Amino acid sequence: MSPSTDPVEARIDALVEALPLDRKTRLLSGATAWTTHAEPAIGLRPLVMSDGPVGVRGLTWDERDTAHTIPSPTAMAASWDTGLIERLARLLAGECRRKGVDILLAPTINLHRTPLGGRHFECFSEDPLLTARIGTAYVEGLQSAGVAATPKHFVANDSETERMTYEAVIEARPLRELYLKPFEEILRDARPWLVMAAYNGANGPTMTENPLLDEVLKAEWGFDGAVVSDWGAVRSAAAAGRAGTDLAMPGPETPWTGQALLAAVRAGEVPEPAIDEKVRRLVRLAARVGALDGFASATPVCEPLDDTTAAALAREAAAAGMVLARNDGVLPLRPSRLRRVALIGPNAAEARIQGGGSARVAPMYTVSPLQGLTEALRPEVEVVYAVGAHTATGLRPFDRTQVSDPVDGSPGVRVRLRDASGRVWRDEHRDGGWLLWMGVPEVADINEIEVSCVFRAPADGVYRLGFGGVGEVVMTIDGRTVFDGTIDPSLKNHFAALLAPIDTLHALPLTAGQEVALEVRLRPYRRDLDIALLMVGVEPPRRTEEDELAHAAELAAASDVAVVVVGTTEQIESEGFDRTSITLPGRQDDLVAAVAAANPNTIVVVNSGGPVAMPWLEDAAATLLTWFPGQESGHALADVLTGAVEPGGRMPTTWTYRAPQGAGPSPAPEDGKLVYREGLHIGYRAWLRDGAQDPVLPFGSGLGYTTWRYDAVELVPAADGATARVTLSNVGARPGAEVVQVYLARPGSSVERPARWLVGFAKVRADDGQTVTVDVPLPARVWAHWSEDAGHWVEEPGEFEVHVGGSVASTPLQASWTVGPA
Repeated sequence: MSPSTDPVEARIDALVEALPLDRKTRLLSGATAWTTHAEPAIGLRPLVMSDGPVGVRGLTWDERDTAHTIPSPTAMAASWDTGLIERLARLLAGECRRKGVDILLAPTINLHRTPLGGRHFECFSEDPLLTARIGTAYVEGLQSAGVAATPKHFVANDSETERMTYEAVIEARPLRELYLKPFEEILRDARPWLVMAAYNGANGPTMTENPLLDEVLKAEWGFDGAVVSDWGAVRSAAAAGRAGTDLAMPGPETPWTGQALLAAVRAGEVPEPAIDEKVRRLVRLAARVGALDGFASATPVCEPLDDTTAAALAREAAAAGMVLARNDGVLPLRPSRLRRVALIGPNAAEARIQGGGSARVAPMYTVSPLQGLTEALRPEVEVVYAVGAHTATGLRPFDRTQVSDPVDGSPGVRVRLRDASGRVWRDEHRDGGWLLWMGVPEVADINEIEVSCVFRAPADGVYRLGFGGVGEVVMTIDGRTVFDGTIDPSLKNHFAALLAPIDTLHALPLTAGQEVALEVRLRPYRRDLDIALLMVGVEPPRRTEEDELAHAAELAAASDVAVVVVGTTEQIESEGFDRTSITLPGRQDDLVAAVAAANPNTIVVVNSGGPVAMPWLEDAAATLLTWFPGQESGHALADVLTGAVEPGGRMPTTWTYRAPQGAGPSPAPEDGKLVYREGLHIGYRAWLRDGAQDPVLPFGSGLGYTTWRYDAVELVPAADGATARVTLSNVGARPGAEVVQVYLARPGSSVERPARWLVGFAKVRADDGQTVTVDVPLPARVWAHWSEDAGHWVEEPGEFEVHVGGSVASTPLQASWTVGPA
């Protein structure tokens, strides 16, 4: 490699050249689960990483180490507001610096290929352009504040089933036009400093060994950052060492630890210049985040937002992503006309604010719909509550209000960790019953976890006390052994098994105020994973299903308005597994039907990260999708329901009565291969092609509290393609926002194409009665398709249709544009 003429790059080259080979290879694998190695000889400190994307967990899974928790990526994309996303990312950057984190392992820019995707909530959209634009804003926001972003998982990690091993088989055009496109645009426009390689393979080798890293990501697109493996995704020192992976995580043990990689180089299996290039990229990353002596960070490091400002931003963002799917006029609520509101549903008193898995953080607080709506309406309006239906049976971890520490009597539990000799090496108070140690050095010293607490029954009934854990377990209640045995993992994916352990419960009749002492001792099963988990909790007594439904309907009938909050659970939407159905769990559909029959002013709030079936949609007066809305969930919901703010969201993905053609793309591989048979046609593209039944909620759709009229579109030539100049008017009675969307179509094309595809959008705001004009850029690439024969993007000459409107299904403005010779 010739010497760099850039002075910063020349200094980095000199540092790399100064290191002996064994010190270079050592740098290319993690020191711990979340840090890299230091190298004092060149002034390099460890780089610290943390999972995202809705909050910064830091180095530990500990409920005491809280984080500001913003809305899920699906909710972010539903805002269609890149400026807002950039502000949210800067909030996260401040959180990173507060916790000493250099690199946030986000955003996830895989696509919603199927509504059954288990990690749907952590991805932005089914559309590559919307994903790219929201992802670009996220990356720019983080890196403008001195924190490295990590677009992931490169590439085609769109399913959880067998995600660590499957091979995605994708034709060239879908690979380029759908799955690689968000990565390409984010690299071009935001220049991320890191990219994560996925577990799966794509048209061949596993991604940490795949030629796409060198040939496309680095050579074709000019990516000058580092490629980090997903955790445990490197399988071979030699194959990954020759490929484009630069950093193997986690440490300290990987298949290419310093010694293994060093041996591969000395055996001639990995060329030494390849090692130099990997180290050069890692050192460049360190310089950019301020981890290398003598180098200023690439951008100024920001200070954390104060709690009040962060809360206000989280609240704004949650409302901005909420999609009003239906409204017969019941919304916004007019508190002066109400005396009683019934708030009903399993997610009303305990909102689900985030998805499960590695993205999970401990929120600073959670505002439930019950709390938020009560604060907004009382004292003038009475708010009554019923659960109505249960989404799952089984254990819920204790929170600090349910139990006390037997040592000091404070709310929470007592935890003792023992080593192999039985010595207690940690004795501490914890706030709740969900306890996880992952990626910290002391995990290796956890031979036994002991949790003890005193549970006080709040009412008469049969309580089922118990634990969730994998390994050898002894549980006692008031000193009496009620379980002594071994719990084996329930899932082939051992990581998922440890995060979703089997519940073991013991039924106990208790009277109100009665206390019992619970103790659980677990010798954790870890296999080769650096994880130990124990959950202790309770399943409280509950009414029968029929009694719950009847009670909810009774409250609804006696109220002016009924708000039903339904949703999913961590057993349905989480990392580690895909969904088997989009039906709401439990009897929530029956609950909505019963409440809607009892009160015509029924508003349904859907609290889920991904699509759910809504057979009752036409029976409800209004339906609002909140996704996973973050810590300010209840406040933002109250803002939208009362009209303090307008619901700002538009659908980032298609919600359907059923999947296209009855089944849709499957998330499940067959014989280790996941074949993307649908080609270019996912989401709205599939529905437009098939035309069998309109989706319940089309891509891009959503209502506000005002009305918009699309007046005109003019296509103006530009240096790069064209510009769609769109004029529209707010003809409603209040200020509002609209997402102007531009789609292309090419009837009679000589190549296969989607019926329509999104090529640009803009979010506009206007006062009531105001007419506004917005320019939507349509760069040359949007008219092009990938040619496998040519090996590059090509434009098909001829006339394209341009469709403009408020969703893919509502485009009142049309125009045409000719590409190539007229």
